[in-house]
Amino acid sequence: MEPDYRSNLKDSKSMKVLVIAPHPDDETLGCGGTLLKHKAAGDKLFWLIATKAYQPEWSAETIQNKEIEINAVAAAYDFAKVFRADLPTARLDTVGQAEIIAQLRKVIHEVAPDCVYVNHAGDIHSDHRVIFEGCASALKPFHTSIHGVKRLLSYETLSSTDAAPPLAGTSFNPNVFCDVTAFIERKLEIMCLYASEIHPSPMPRAKESIRALARFRGATIAAEYAEAFMLIRELT
Repeated sequence: MEPDYRSNLKDSKSMKVLVIAPHPDDETLGCGGTLLKHKAAGDKLFWLIATKAYQPEWSAETIQNKEIEINAVAAAYDFAKVFRADLPTARLDTVGQAEIIAQLRKVIHEVAPDCVYVNHAGDIHSDHRVIFEGCASALKPFHTSIHGVKRLLSYETLSSTDAAPPLAGTSFNPNVFCDVTAFIERKLEIMCLYASEIHPSPMPRAKESIRALARFRGATIAAEYAEAFMLIRELT
């Protein structure tokens, strides 16, 4: 089960939570139910979207529709603030790592979050791997007195984490589980706001697939639905 770690944080009543998404929808697929649970507990949520679609690879209409989706999702979670790095989607491996780290560090220093959620390091999508590496660098533990982050967890993303090849050291092996039974329906509703991203069944990002993964993770902890994470670091 998810441990009671609030007493280890600087404010036991509420906390600031930052979710880092390489692309809009990763946050909902990976930890949407957990974010809703944080919100219900009175925590303050922040969202960093690392990339943005661009022309001519995406049409102006598609880009506009994605902006509408992002605004709807931001309102659904009631984020305190949404940050946009506007890095080129599907091309992060062409951007200098120093620039990516600087973008992440700027947001982290502004928010000063207690807890950060970021995608899994071994995901098949190159953008995901770049963002994880940048986040790990920006959140080096000896800088904790500066950034203040006490807890760093990685989430799994359907169609990316599950699609990664079975290479040594890249598997998603969760060791933290959050019971999201009370929030699974709302998570699915929010995911459906991404009309351009939701899949038909039985594809990975179909509603049925998202529910099935949550059901499987829930069975691990004898709950109806859960989300799973890898604890990267916790400072107490």
